[in-house]
Amino acid sequence: MVRAIVGANWGDEGKGKITDMLAEESDIIIRFQGGSNAGHTIINNYGRFALHLLPSGVFYGHTTSIIGNGVALNIPYLIKEIDSLVSQGVPKPKILVSDRAQLLMPYHVKFDEYEEERLGKKSFGSTKSGIAPFYSDKYAKTGIQVSELFDQEALREKVYRICELKNVMLEHLYHKPALDPEEIFALLLDYKEMVEPYVCDVSAYLAKAIKEGKNILLEGQLGSLKDPDHGIYPMVTSSSTLAAYGAIGAGIPPYEIKNITTVVKAYSSAVGAGEFVSEIFGDEADELRRRGGDKGEFGATTGRPRRVGWFDAVASRYGCRIQGATEVALTVLDVLRYLDEIPICVGYEVDGVVTKDFPTTVKLAKAKPVWKTLPGWKTDIRGIRNYEELPENCRKYIETIEKELEVPITMVSNGPGRDEIIYRK
Repeated sequence: MVRAIVGANWGDEGKGKITDMLAEESDIIIRFQGGSNAGHTIINNYGRFALHLLPSGVFYGHTTSIIGNGVALNIPYLIKEIDSLVSQGVPKPKILVSDRAQLLMPYHVKFDEYEEERLGKKSFGSTKSGIAPFYSDKYAKTGIQVSELFDQEALREKVYRICELKNVMLEHLYHKPALDPEEIFALLLDYKEMVEPYVCDVSAYLAKAIKEGKNILLEGQLGSLKDPDHGIYPMVTSSSTLAAYGAIGAGIPPYEIKNITTVVKAYSSAVGAGEFVSEIFGDEADELRRRGGDKGEFGATTGRPRRVGWFDAVASRYGCRIQGATEVALTVLDVLRYLDEIPICVGYEVDGVVTKDFPTTVKLAKAKPVWKTLPGWKTDIRGIRNYEELPENCRKYIETIEKELEVPITMVSNGPGRDEIIYRK
């Protein structure tokens, strides 16, 4: 069976923990899009980890972790991440890398930095990890596939063609130093040595695994609202964050994805620029940010303070619908214990009209939140394993969210640890 784990919102929903937890029952875990620009925080018996490229299932000896063809593959970063796990006492995971994955190069990172610098105050709030330039090259057909590392003559010729194009931009648009094709070619030969032990025809491997009835987990990065087609464009990422893309980014038929577990946060948070209707500010935001997550609301990759807000039912319902959610995992519920009352955004007012449908970015910029206030529960819920043992107001909060989402909440996370989870029937 193939199951996808994806985010309903702006990312940072707690997918890493849910993936780590569900990976125990899986044979294969696949990252199918994105790169090292976002991270998943995992807390387990080995310690606390922030993973960026590796799937969140690497902590189990029985699993195979795969970097799919949809991923922006930063090879030195991947090797560094594997070595870092091993140095912290984690058994070396079994890793496979798709021969169709494309390489994120140091010049992609530079171009990302140069473009954000050029845009100034109109920048996209990029993590400057090279993601947008990488995907630009991929779709402009000037990217480099892993498989191309194994044909040196063709590779050298391609590198010269890439540099010819890039150097025009570097000279005339960014006024920065030119690329040296021989230097880049030598670097690619180093990359070949690093990645060669892991390279695999992943699509063929997965076709065989599906026939054998293996349990396969697709792990997404970021969330619905950062999708370039269906998110808050242009303040989005550059690869599809939707479960549907899991089929493409892993190389499997779409009809094989039977279950789409969509992770929803019990309040809202976001890193980077873009519309965020339920955002809160000042002392109210500072307190939520300080209490949030396991070490506060700060990006796993950048360390940037996350923007925070109350639960947004409009955005979350849309996020679940666009993912095709079959079930929801609700996370960080324990954080809200300190509140007497908890606001949730149940509608948007746009030009004097209240809507429950998530609008396009132009209208979103005008949207004002319509609030509904629920009573808090004012007690610590960590350690509870049975849903019925939760305080009544806590259950009411969950059930109100479930009604708004129109998707069953089957898991409630009430702490950062792997086992801090409540299953609902």
